[in-house]
Amino acid sequence: MKKIIVLFLIFVSADLIAQEVPASLGFTSINHLALQVKDMPASKDFYKNILGLTPVAVPDSMNAIRGWFNTGNGQMIHLLAGRVTPVVNDKNGSHFAIFVSSIANAEKFLTAKKIPFHKQVRFDKAVQIYFADPDGYLIEMNEKK
Repeated sequence: MKKIIVLFLIFVSADLIAQEVPASLGFTSINHLALQVKDMPASKDFYKNILGLTPVAVPDSMNAIRGWFNTGNGQMIHLLAGRVTPVVNDKNGSHFAIFVSSIANAEKFLTAKKIPFHKQVRFDKAVQIYFADPDGYLIEMNEKK
């Protein structure tokens, strides 16, 4: 019996060693960005009416604790209820970046909505605007050329 077990282990070990290990993980794209939020209705309103993202239906049982938004190319932002600690960022902190068709129009929109922002000119002369969502997650805007 011991000989059979030893032979089995040798066979299995040889098979595992013979399997080729891929050269990389195989990353192809981002599926979604998940952000934990404190006030789901306020966050859903912001991502729909300020960022202009299209809501994606979530199962009815999760509607109060989830908000999904299409960002294009099969990618989404998922809002998750339950954040209890503050988000701490400064203008150079953790953030995600979006493209807008016109940085000047985006600046006018934020000003009209009374949303505070930081505007700067990047090293390559591109104008960037940073602003925060209701939880303090920092969003960088760049004009798509």
